[in-house]
Amino acid sequence: MLFLMTDQHRVDTLGAYGNPHVRTPNLDRLAAQGTRFDSCYTPTAICTPARASLLTGAAPFRHKLLANYERNVGYLEDLADGQFTFAEHLRGEGYNLGLLGKWHGGVRRTAADYGFQGPDLAGWHNPVDHPDYLAYLKQNGLPEYAISDRMRGTTPNGSPGNLLAARLHQPVEATFEYYLATRTIEMLHRFAADEQAGKGAPFFLATHFFGPHLPYILPDAYFDLYDPSLVELPASIGETFAGKPPVQSNYSKLWAFDTMPIEDSRKLIAVYWGYVTLIDEQIGRILDAVRELGLDERTAVCFTADHGEFTGAHRLHDKGPAMYEDIYRIPGLLRVPGAVPGQVREEFVSLTDYTATILELAGSDPAPAVDSRSLLPLARGERPAWDDHHLAEYHGHHFPYPQRMLRTRRYKLVVNPESHNELYDLQTDPHELLNRYDHPELRDVRTELMHRLYRLLRDRGDNFFHWMTPMYDVPTDHDTTLSSFEKEKTEKA
Repeated sequence: MLFLMTDQHRVDTLGAYGNPHVRTPNLDRLAAQGTRFDSCYTPTAICTPARASLLTGAAPFRHKLLANYERNVGYLEDLADGQFTFAEHLRGEGYNLGLLGKWHGGVRRTAADYGFQGPDLAGWHNPVDHPDYLAYLKQNGLPEYAISDRMRGTTPNGSPGNLLAARLHQPVEATFEYYLATRTIEMLHRFAADEQAGKGAPFFLATHFFGPHLPYILPDAYFDLYDPSLVELPASIGETFAGKPPVQSNYSKLWAFDTMPIEDSRKLIAVYWGYVTLIDEQIGRILDAVRELGLDERTAVCFTADHGEFTGAHRLHDKGPAMYEDIYRIPGLLRVPGAVPGQVREEFVSLTDYTATILELAGSDPAPAVDSRSLLPLARGERPAWDDHHLAEYHGHHFPYPQRMLRTRRYKLVVNPESHNELYDLQTDPHELLNRYDHPELRDVRTELMHRLYRLLRDRGDNFFHWMTPMYDVPTDHDTTLSSFEKEKTEKA
């Protein structure tokens, strides 16, 4: 199994998903040879919790690793001892495990603790001072990292905003992305050689690129690859935040969108496209190595991302406490030997579903992945019973901020306990500009979605439902006050 993953990757940057400008021939070919999931979503749009859900097959509220450690505000920083992970299960089945790239799955326990071979690459962005990367540069006579032409705005207190992009003064062979692909190919050769020598085992090899997460730091050839005039700015760049939770406007100020000229927004998107193409080329190198080693016909290939990216949509960058399609919908590709090629599936699938898929590919029972369904029936062209919704959650980043989202084919409900709830009609408002939660003509839709979300949360044991019980019109069949002492007193009286 080969598992390819990007970070903060928008669906609309891939040719396979309809982008007419961005060159992604390798991922497009993977889609043509396998299955493209058109409604693939993350369980939560933040790195560490999403990656922990992939590792465990459990929703964030269940595995409880709820925040990135860099901005952690008191949540757990590692998975609990004894938590099921597919990696430890595969290791127990005799698999060789490799992970090249971003871990971001905890502080105390590294990828090696779960059985993965590869350098320990912790953190949220390319660790360009890592000893293995520096050794790679020295061995190949390549220059070290240096940047210029920084792009950023100004935060509300007048300080420089977060770095969004910069020009990298290195050739492509020195980029962290090229380095990760090279290390992946080296490990792929080792695993294949072991197998051919009769002393190896099946392998699970993952490459987790740090990009196209911001800041977009690229050599000239990719920084200037796309003409900004090709960029059609997202319609939601006209966001007013009217009727929206105030936190969204606050996050817009944090990312300093309004302090930069609109030409910078076009350039930033063009550079982001260049980053996607750079990564696609490195994925092509890895896929070529699989083919050259004769592994094509017996290697399953997965591609997805942990979550999306705003790139100016809703006057935002990065991600945050706003459950828009830009950051919750993700690319999802799967090529399995013998499965139906060139499929496009519309079912709602999740990043978490890759966990059960990995387990079934290994011939294991996917049941321990409690919030995960194997994608193999879909890849085989079958029509199994499938949920007609996606349920997502968020717990905060710079500060605690609980949210729950129910996405159906047409509508999206977002419950924000401290603020305005949100309801979007994605058929008439695909850019999610108009919050229709209080619109009387959608009262019945709102009620149906609120009831469904409440039932789903109760069924899965997500205690968020306790807030909904007294606050919204939801059906209850239990003591909603949880005050059993009152019942006992009443019976005695």
